[in-house]
Amino acid sequence: MGKFVAYIRVSSTGQNLSAQREAVRAAGAEKIFEEKHSGADADRPRLKACLEYVREGDTLIVTKADRIARSSRHLFNLLHGLTEKGVSVRFLDQPQLNTGDKYGRFMLTVLAGVAELERELIRERQAAGIEDAQKRGVKFGRKPKVTEQTAKLVKRLRDEGLSVPEIANQVGLKRSSVYNALKLAEAV
Repeated sequence: MGKFVAYIRVSSTGQNLSAQREAVRAAGAEKIFEEKHSGADADRPRLKACLEYVREGDTLIVTKADRIARSSRHLFNLLHGLTEKGVSVRFLDQPQLNTGDKYGRFMLTVLAGVAELERELIRERQAAGIEDAQKRGVKFGRKPKVTEQTAKLVKRLRDEGLSVPEIANQVGLKRSSVYNALKLAEAV
């Protein structure tokens, strides 16, 4: 028989963990990992310690899904990893998500499918938006440091006998950019 382990979290130091602590103790938690840390932060040391601590047969108790995960994707990844490890997860305020029974696992599978569909739809809309913007002439990425005009100036200065470091100082470019400008000037 495994242990009942709990993870509780609040976002800021002004918030209190006592209600969550009481709830997980009432649910049978023997060991509690507590954290006052933003859920948006991927680097939560106590969550990491909790995930490393739990073993096959253990049950991880959490009051709500948003206490442990920062997004649905993150939640599904955590639950998948815990299930692979043989750890069941019990959400006190969301019993339909518990991984300890077949209905909870089914519900999570359905939700994971919906999340995957949503990600694909977002990617499609994003790709369509980018294609539309490109058709309108929108350029993506950084603006090039070396324009055709700059390349012509660099070539003229080089033809006048200035060295690459002197050109770099005068034009305000790095030496590597001066060399790129010289290549561009030859290609134009």
